Amino acid sequence: MTTETIPSSDPSSYAGARAALLDRPGLAGRPRRAALARLTDDWLAGLLAAAGAPPSGVALVAVGGYGRGELSPRSDLDVLLLHDGPIAPELPERIWYPVWDAGAKLDHSVRTPAEARAVAAADLKAQLGLLDARHLAGDAALTAALRSAVLTDWRASAPARLPELRELGRERADRHGELSFLLEPDLKEARGGLRDLVALDAVAATWLADAPRDGLDAAALRLADVRDALHLATGRATERLSLQDQDQVAERLGVLDADTLLRQVYEAARTIAYASDVTWRAVDRVLAARSGRGRRTGRPVFRFTGAGRGTGAVARGAVARRPLAEGVVEQDGEAVLAQAARPAADPVLPLRAAAAAAQNGLTVSYATVRRLAAECRPLPVPWPDEAREQLVTLLGAGEAAVPVWEALEAEGLVTRLLPDWERVRCRPQRNAVHRWTVDRHLVETAVRAAAMTRRVARPDLLLVAALLHDIGKGWPGDHSEAGEVIVRDLAARMGFPAEDAETLAVLVRHHLTLVDTATRRDPDDPATVETITKAVGTLPELELLHALTEADALATGPAAWSSWRASLVEGLVARAAAQLAGGGGAPVEAAPSAEQERLAVEAARTGAPALSLLAQAEGADPGVEPMGVELTLAVPDRPGLLGTVAGVLALHRLTVRSAGLRELDPIGAGPVLLLSWRVAAEFGELPEAARLRADLRRALDGSLDVSRRLAERDAAAPRRKGIPTPPPLVAVAPAVASATATVLEVRAHDAPGLLHRIGRALDGAGVRVRTAHVSTLGAEAVDSFYLTDPAGRPLTAGRAGEVAAAVRAALG
Repeated sequence: MTTETIPSSDPSSYAGARAALLDRPGLAGRPRRAALARLTDDWLAGLLAAAGAPPSGVALVAVGGYGRGELSPRSDLDVLLLHDGPIAPELPERIWYPVWDAGAKLDHSVRTPAEARAVAAADLKAQLGLLDARHLAGDAALTAALRSAVLTDWRASAPARLPELRELGRERADRHGELSFLLEPDLKEARGGLRDLVALDAVAATWLADAPRDGLDAAALRLADVRDALHLATGRATERLSLQDQDQVAERLGVLDADTLLRQVYEAARTIAYASDVTWRAVDRVLAARSGRGRRTGRPVFRFTGAGRGTGAVARGAVARRPLAEGVVEQDGEAVLAQAARPAADPVLPLRAAAAAAQNGLTVSYATVRRLAAECRPLPVPWPDEAREQLVTLLGAGEAAVPVWEALEAEGLVTRLLPDWERVRCRPQRNAVHRWTVDRHLVETAVRAAAMTRRVARPDLLLVAALLHDIGKGWPGDHSEAGEVIVRDLAARMGFPAEDAETLAVLVRHHLTLVDTATRRDPDDPATVETITKAVGTLPELELLHALTEADALATGPAAWSSWRASLVEGLVARAAAQLAGGGGAPVEAAPSAEQERLAVEAARTGAPALSLLAQAEGADPGVEPMGVELTLAVPDRPGLLGTVAGVLALHRLTVRSAGLRELDPIGAGPVLLLSWRVAAEFGELPEAARLRADLRRALDGSLDVSRRLAERDAAAPRRKGIPTPPPLVAVAPAVASATATVLEVRAHDAPGLLHRIGRALDGAGVRVRTAHVSTLGAEAVDSFYLTDPAGRPLTAGRAGEVAAAVRAALG
């Protein structure tokens, strides 16, 4: 419709034409918004002409959302009357009054170009609106000159204004929350909403950085379409998608139901939020590089481009790259692929990169995640051990795991790893108690569980159970029962042994049992305790369920956990633990193998260490490089053996995944200590067997000072901030754990040389390590040491406390 059919003197004509356009069958979405903008353009142009505006020196300009050429049904009209000299005082009123009479909401101003630029310089929001200035009528040259000047000002002031723009976004997020997790989201103001799209366009206009564009236009279209349907359904200019309006909005859009609508909104919001995160990191690099060049370094500016796979932050000069893991390095505050990385031949690389990034408080760069998604093969089924360990390491990073997980999810890597994740991704929870969607709640539960890893003997099972405990919510029926079935399949896919898979299934099936029983049943009734002991058959399973219950509740929201509920659950757990308590004792040792007996005999006869090394290739995939070493060492008993050997392994950058120590007396000539280790190379390259053997011999005969060498290497290494982790737990187990030794339990975040420090502390305390059981589960060390005094007797309570204090001090 044109101005010929909308008389400028009759406001009702525009209102009628507008209503007819909005009711036109088959016209919706972006075409309708563009048509409404054209209709309004023509009407306003007619108003300017009818007002008697001079042919030059005056222009009518659309700004803000109207300036972008799309109008939602109830959008305001943001209009600037631009002039370069005196104008008739009645001219603006001849334009504004017909607009008001037509019932349109108007945001108007009258300014010269100099005044408009001055206002923009003082008011960031005004400047953002002018960036979208679009000529409507009058002197087009005047509008073009203003646009050019505003863009020039914006680019010149970008280093100062971009941080201000970012802070505006943070303030909005604090006020309105995150769109992708809200049951009644604000489509415009919440994080991931339409305002963030405006900010991304403003960043792109600086020419310093640009957002990753894949999926961004589709996300913008989805939110704009939902906003249109909301305006039409309510008849109001509202941006909040209220619960009572969601069914009507879904019907207008032809969407199955309100839940499906919310999932689509959440997916769009996550795309926008992730693009914002990537873009602002690029901006940070650019501004840091500019600042550095201005001060002293002369480093070139980084430029982020979203076009093309493998693009990202690019510098013309040398950039420091610090190794994090095999195939992964740190560059400019992000984890990126090393130059020698081979994604196509390394299916574990996505998880290894993610774990390394999270454990170092970094995120994975956009270009790296894109490349991993494009080039990496799917993991074999069952997963190799390293993949499972890297997943646990990622989850164990706590809060630092969240942005890394979001990056993996943005490129579809999470669903590739866990196909059942797709059913819970972006799934809303219509319960006021829940703060998050199902998938984010699972991640948040793992974050909470990461702070509880010292409370359980199997932190790996706790973290995986936390991640999967609500996985059944994507299926009909009781989600705990459905989840039990799903988790058995997923556990087998991940390569967990059958016993561990069963434990995970029990945890998922009963993750609500503790809190439901504690709050609804009589705690003094024996049947109440029996409910729990039937659900979990062992003390380790009970402690896992207790930690999972608390992590789940804390991740749900503030209303889901209280001191009252915590005390009820703790009381029930204490009663169930007393019921399950039985004999402990040291784990039953398997009989030594023929190779172990041979080494023990050789060490006993020669009085010198005997060892064997065997490289272990994980999985059946041809071409998979060796992932670890099985090291068996037999040595005549001597003080400090455990710490010395552990120190040599640390020097060779070998990470201890598991270790065992036991005594043998193969020929009756005195005890021989047999150490069995499974170690992995920190950066994928195994040491030469001859060199490792030589260093072990030198360390044992005293010619190699392991502690000094480790200290020198640590002093030379660059300092990283790292992530917060729970403090180490060093405790003496109850006497029932062993009748012949004192059991010292150590649970700590794994670190290079950790076992060496523990071994030295035990040696310095003057105790014998008769048996040791060492495990590294993800990034958590769970160790048990069976100690005696020099005469072979268990330690007294006081002596055991002193030893524990010495180990605690060594771990710092």
